[in-house]
Amino acid sequence: MDAWDELPEEKKGKGPPKVAKVKNKMPANVQITAEQLLREAKERELELVAPPPKQKISDPDELKAYQLRKRKGFEDNIRKNRSLMVNWIKYAQWEESQQEIQRARSVYERALDVDHRTITVWLKYSEMEMRARQVNHARNIWDRAVTILPRANQFWYKYTYMEEMLGNIAGCRQVFERWMEWQPEEQAWQSYINFELRYKELDRARSIYERFCLVHPEIKNWIKYAKFEERHNYIQSARRIYERAVEFFGEENMEENLIIAFARFEENQREHDRVRAIYKYALDNLPKESCQVIYKNYTIHEKKFGDRAAIEDVVVNKRRFQYEEETKNNPFNYDAWFDYIRLMENDGTTEQVREVYERAIANVPPTQEKRLWRRYIYLWINYALYEELETQDMERTRQVYTACLDLLPHKKFTFAKIWIMLSHFEIRQKNLQAARKAMGVAIGKCPKDKLFRSYIDLEIQLREFERCRILYQKFLEFNSENVMTWIKFAELETLLGETERARAIYNLAVQQPRLDMPEVLWKSYIDFEIELEEYDNTRKLYELLLERTRHIKVWLSYAQFEMTTGADDSAAKCRNVYKKANDSLKDDSSAKEERVMLLEAWKQHEFDYGDDESQGSVDKLMPKKVKKRRKVTAEDGSDAGWEEYFDYIFPDDASAQPNLKLLEKAKQWKLKKPQEAAE
Repeated sequence: MDAWDELPEEKKGKGPPKVAKVKNKMPANVQITAEQLLREAKERELELVAPPPKQKISDPDELKAYQLRKRKGFEDNIRKNRSLMVNWIKYAQWEESQQEIQRARSVYERALDVDHRTITVWLKYSEMEMRARQVNHARNIWDRAVTILPRANQFWYKYTYMEEMLGNIAGCRQVFERWMEWQPEEQAWQSYINFELRYKELDRARSIYERFCLVHPEIKNWIKYAKFEERHNYIQSARRIYERAVEFFGEENMEENLIIAFARFEENQREHDRVRAIYKYALDNLPKESCQVIYKNYTIHEKKFGDRAAIEDVVVNKRRFQYEEETKNNPFNYDAWFDYIRLMENDGTTEQVREVYERAIANVPPTQEKRLWRRYIYLWINYALYEELETQDMERTRQVYTACLDLLPHKKFTFAKIWIMLSHFEIRQKNLQAARKAMGVAIGKCPKDKLFRSYIDLEIQLREFERCRILYQKFLEFNSENVMTWIKFAELETLLGETERARAIYNLAVQQPRLDMPEVLWKSYIDFEIELEEYDNTRKLYELLLERTRHIKVWLSYAQFEMTTGADDSAAKCRNVYKKANDSLKDDSSAKEERVMLLEAWKQHEFDYGDDESQGSVDKLMPKKVKKRRKVTAEDGSDAGWEEYFDYIFPDDASAQPNLKLLEKAKQWKLKKPQEAAE
């Protein structure tokens, strides 16, 4: 027995320590939550459980008493639940630790009587015998285990490993043979083969491979067999194995892996004619869907060892075959059609390309949903561009555009791109009337913002400004909420020198009940008046805008505008804007932060352009920043605790004055206390 530590003596009982009274009950500056305390305690492992006491045995009688007590405990546990094998194993391991091997054997045997199908018990039993160097006992246990549970591979692996470590090669081989009679999994056969190879028994390994391929007739096992022969320089034998495998599986069960492995073997032997014959046999006899990898390897082989014509032919045929299969399996896979068309445009004739285009556009999406047509429409676009740019057939190009437009369900949706491309095509053919007609039909059938903009750009390039005005009017009748349309219309009139027209357009725009981006429109209108140096109109616009919104950015922009006019009293006017803004925001209790931003900007203005008196008046308006607490409510309405936030108290806020005075007194008291302590 090893030395045992002595039991610790019981400490004498002591009364609870006296707790000093807390004199300063003010809250600490740094607040710590209970959650943080628990987390830190866990991180620092402050709550370690003391280890159980240990016993030191110094007497044989005491040791026997200890062993009796432990055995009684183990037996009690077993009596409570005989089927729980963990108790049996702990009992046997404890007996082993006491050097009671015979008793440990007895425990294991009793456990096997209870449940002989528990693999762990057999393993622990045999490992104990091996640790005790009882080889025959261990063999006996392994024999019993593999007889009772022959499908438990762990027993066979351990048994063979033990025999090999003991140098009993014949006995190990005999165990492997007994194992193979049960036709185990592939890894077991591979272990047997590796065992024979470790002792240079190639003939035995070859015979095992023969049996292995018959028991597990899978292609990968035949390939392993052939590579085994190739690795040991038995080339003819390896070739015969590949040929036998091809005959064994036939055309019905053939897989591309076997063909590729056979071809690579012949390629390593520099038999290129054989390689080509193998690949051609596979392409002629295997189903097309399983020839993808074969095509790829055939191409690689031809690139390495073939001429240029053969390489190009293989590559083009392979890709054409792939695209045919993809489009056949899923005719609505438009990406495959695009790739197929691109291939034919590079390597095919014009008739072949047109034939593929016609087949592709025949696959109309099954439902009239625009998302399904987005890829399909590009087939028509590419077809029209091919006819125009490659074949130079303008009449056929026009027919393609017309057929595409006839196909689209314009009442549900349309594609403005097609109409625009048709009009541009007609302009390139110097047929302006047809281009205008196409755009007019488009706007009449299915008006869209993109169509209007494109038509207007076309007329602007042609300097037809009267047409542009008419189009803008139609555009605004169609969609009066689009701010950019109003702005572009006004900019057009401005460029033409029609200032009054532009101002009238802006006035109409700001009177609209609904706009998508009103702030952009107002900014554009104000910038328009500023560029014309119509400052009175600009002020009227700001006043009109402030009647609709009291946003802080509008006030700041108004004040900045007054400073940019260059007038002598610009600073005073800017100050008046700030005063009006402050008075406007004063009554809104939810706009405290906006008011602070305003006062900061006003203060900077007075610092740059004002005097001491004006700066002092602004300083008197500046708020005080205080920290407050408020309740937080979770999404489900429950109480989520408190949170701190900063609030602003303005001097003219009468409701906050009592709290402000209280905070001032608290601050004075806090500053006064250190001085008294110092005295």
